[in-house]
Order: sequence, then C-alpha cells, then structure tokens
Amino acid sequence: MLKTPLLLIIIIFVASPLVAQNIAEIELANQYVDQGETDKALLLFDKLAKNSKNIPLIHDQYFQLMLINGKIENAEAYIDKTIKQFPADFMYKIDKGLIYTHKNNKAEEKKYYDKLIEQISSDAFKVRVTAQHFTKNQQYEYAIATYAASRKKMSHPGAYAIQMASLYRVLNMKEEMIDEYLIYANENPDNLSSIKNIMQSVLSEDADMQLFEDKMYAHVQRDPDNMVYNDLLIWVNVQRKNFYSAFIQARAIDKRLRQNGSDVMELGRIAMVNKDYKNAVKIFEYIIDSYPNTPNDQIARRLVIACREEIVKNSYPVDRKEIESLINDYRELVSKVGLNQYTIEALRSEALLYAFYLQEHDSAIVILQQIINTPRISKSIVDQSKLDLGDIYLLIGQPWESTLLYAQVEKSSKDTPIAYDAKLRNAKLSYYRGDFALAQNHLDILKMATTREIANDALALSLLIKDNTKLDTGDIALKRFAAIELLIFQNKKNEAMDELEKLKLEYTEHPLVDEVLFLEAKLNLEMGFFDEAIRQLGQVVDEHGADILGDDALYLMGIIYEEQLKDNKMAMEIFQRFLMSYPGSHMAADARKRYRTLRGDYL
Repeated sequence: MLKTPLLLIIIIFVASPLVAQNIAEIELANQYVDQGETDKALLLFDKLAKNSKNIPLIHDQYFQLMLINGKIENAEAYIDKTIKQFPADFMYKIDKGLIYTHKNNKAEEKKYYDKLIEQISSDAFKVRVTAQHFTKNQQYEYAIATYAASRKKMSHPGAYAIQMASLYRVLNMKEEMIDEYLIYANENPDNLSSIKNIMQSVLSEDADMQLFEDKMYAHVQRDPDNMVYNDLLIWVNVQRKNFYSAFIQARAIDKRLRQNGSDVMELGRIAMVNKDYKNAVKIFEYIIDSYPNTPNDQIARRLVIACREEIVKNSYPVDRKEIESLINDYRELVSKVGLNQYTIEALRSEALLYAFYLQEHDSAIVILQQIINTPRISKSIVDQSKLDLGDIYLLIGQPWESTLLYAQVEKSSKDTPIAYDAKLRNAKLSYYRGDFALAQNHLDILKMATTREIANDALALSLLIKDNTKLDTGDIALKRFAAIELLIFQNKKNEAMDELEKLKLEYTEHPLVDEVLFLEAKLNLEMGFFDEAIRQLGQVVDEHGADILGDDALYLMGIIYEEQLKDNKMAMEIFQRFLMSYPGSHMAADARKRYRTLRGDYL
C-alpha cells in the first residue's frame, strides 16, 4: 500500500466514475504545470474548482498558480469562497493572507495575520500547523510570531524554543538564535551535547563565537549556580582555544561539584593536544595539588613532564641539559610510583629522549625491549614501543629491522589507527630509500582508510611524490631530497644542510625549490639560526606564496617572532598578514588566537 499512488488510493476508496474522471483531470492539470503550460492548467483547475469536493485535492497547486501568474483578484474570490465552504478548516484562512502579500499591502497583511495568530494561539496543534505553514511559504517572521504568541498565552517562556531557534537560524539572526538554544538547553540539560554540536556548526565566524562567549559570561555572572551556563562557557573557551579561561571555570565547577578532577583532566589533555603546553601544565599541577595519591595524580605527574618535554623540544636550539633533566624526572616518577599502566608511558618517553636527543641508542633499545617484555601491559603500548624501536633502528642505519617491526605491528593490529601508523612509517621508509612506487601504494591505501591526522600526512607525502616526479623522469632530484630527509631524521643536520644547498644550486627551476627552502628554514630554526630561517621562509612566501607551503611558511615566521625572538610587534604583523592572505587555512584559528593574545585580549 505504501507504494500505491495517493490518487489511486482515493479512487479505490471512492469508487465513483465521476470522481475517477476528476482525478484524471487533476493529474492532467498537474502535468500541465510541470510542463510549464500554466494557461491550460488554470483553465482545467477553474473547471475542477466548481465542484467543492475537488478543493482539498487541487487547492495548493491552484491557489499558488493564480498568485504566481498575477491573477490576484481571481485568487481572492476563490479563497473567500473556499473559506465559506470550509469554515472549520483554518488552513484556508492562513492562505488568505497571501493575497495581501502579493498585493504588497504590508499593513493589511500584518493586521490579518496578527488577528489570525491571536485566534489560534491557545490551540497547540493549530499553532504548530500554522507555524509550519508559514515556514513552508518562507514567512519566517510570522512563524516566529505564532510560536511567541502561543508561548505568551501558555505563560511558558521556554515553549517552542528549538523551533524558534531554527527559524532565527534561517534568518541569520544569531543573537536571537543563541538565546532560544540557551532556553532549550536550560529546559533540556540532557541534550546539552546536541546543542554544542549545533553551535559548532552554526557559529562559524569568530565574531559569532565572541558573541556566544559574551552571552555566557553575562549569564554566569547573573546565575553562577547554573551548570548549563558554566558548561557552555567552558565549551566556548575550548572552541576558541582559550584554555586558561576554560580552566578557571572548570576548576570552580570541579570544587563545587566535587568531581575529583576528571573533567579538569580532560581539559588538560585537550590543551595538550592543541599544543598549549604552558596552560596544560597549570591544569595538571592543579590535579597534583588537589588530588594526591589518586590515579589522576599519577597521570597528571607524567603529563606535566610530557608538557615540559614539548616545551624543551620546541625551544631552539634544544638544550642537552634540559633533556637530561627530563630523563631524570621520568626516572624519578617511575621509581616513586612504580611501573604500572600510568607510568609505562614515562619509561617510553625516556627511551625516545635517549635516542633522538642524546644519541644514546643502546640505552633507548634496552628500555623499549623492557617495555615490550613487561607482562600484563596493554597491547597498544607494546605495539607503540615496537614502532619506536623500528624508528631507532632507522636512526642507526638498519632499515630492514625497521620494516620488519613496522610490518609486525601492522599485521597484529590490522585496521586500527596504530596499524595505519605502521603502514605510514613503512611508506616513509620506502620514500627515504627512493622507492616511490612502493611508497605510493602504501599512501593510496592510507588516504582512504585511516584517521584524519595520518590521512593528512599520507596525502601530503603522496602529493610531494606526484608533484615532483612528473617532470623529472629519473626522479633524481626527489631521491636526493628524500635522502636528505632521512639524514634529518637521523639527526645529521649539518650534513643535511650541505646537501640541501647543493640541491638548491643544481635544480633552480625544479618544483622542489619551495620544499628545499622550507626544509632549510626548519633546520635553521632547530639549530638556532632564527634570522636565516625567517629569510628563507620569507622567500617561500614571496616567491611561492600561492603554492601549498605558502601558509605554512608565513605561519612559521610568526611563531619564530613570537616564541624564539620574543618580538611581539612583528609577530602580530605576521599573524595579521597571515589572516588576510590565508583566511581558509587550517591554521587560521590558531593564528587568530595568537594575534589576539599578543594584542592583550585575554589579559
């Protein structure tokens, strides 16, 4: 029955030859409309309208057709007659207002609809149907007025909040929309996650988020015990990557509700993922001070050191003594707490510092083997340690050991993020060795079936290979560039710099030029030659700004001025230029936040 056409159903239930004939004529009239033969359609509808039984079947099409074709007087006579024939059907009364709309008589239109809305405002069913009818006709303001009148009549300020929010959204009335979503959230706190998802999609501009944040602060000040407002204030600060403000709010809620630091811990992790290590440290230190001798305390102690590690590793040139201090901190943590599921990551971090910063590869291998052989630890830690071990074998020039370990992990954890990570490392290994076809085979799979971060890395490497092998049939330049990247991975920076200079001189017109300049700049940054790094990045922006590395280069210039040279004025200029030149870049949100922080917006 569900597949039976509506008109056929009518024929089945009303088995009259006359009705069947009318149905056929209605179908023909509708066909005329579809074919654009409106004069024929109107003539046929005029005939059909003489029989009141046909009105419910033809009304929408017939009435709209008269209005669209300028037959306003005919439409008015028809609707008045129809209202008399069907006095109980208020839908026809709603449609009569369209007469005033098409006459462009706004005063009469408003007068008519206001009276109608008042008449039906006590009937919830009629309110919803009327509002939906207005919405269908794109009369959104009247739909809002319908809900508002009923809300007032019911003395229920929260009624129809989600419907009104949706209408304000269509009208792009952001402030009113936010207000209605907040009303809905307060009455339906269990649906707060849904409201956050909606907000994330509709508040696309920074000014929208600022408006939302301002409203949240105002609401929290007026109603500090309302957890909905507090929760949303934390959320908007996280969206804007203002983690310290989010922390202040989360800390207050944690103390008030005695949450044992769980939500604050999650906030710290989010700050860490977003590379706001300084504020992440403050968050984790709060956990350590407030909840000693708890599982969260043990995790926070490790993560504090991990954040400090990231700060040290991104302060160029990296200070060897700071690395040794971090190793001691990890060692003390394991010694104090013992080796367990919370501290095993500390041991792994210690191994990586030995390998990549102190070049004490044997010490790193011993620690990773210890982790792999530790009983009753999670498989993910074992797999990750095997990947780390594979990286270290690549460091010391044993790529076959590396590829075997990567393959082990890929096989043992098939179709998981860590397996995709293993495949990406094998792809990079093939790339380093100049086997671009094999690397591309791995990358083609990864671009479609993995996490976003790994997919992005796979796509970037795939594009590098494709873009730089089209014109160079021997792949010589790219093979040399890949070999240089391996040197950098192996921490042979001076040797890599020499090879980059040779490559740049020999292939002045090759598509790799911007990649070479950008890699040189990153090396100079890591070696502490900041002015030279800025010069090379400037060259990328000026000569290759429209290419894929243009936004990366300009953004990195801003970072160097801000974090290494402590030149806030120049950093602000660079970030402002970045936002004007690359507004669609995935780094735009962070650049905007950095600019505003430097300007003092968050003081």
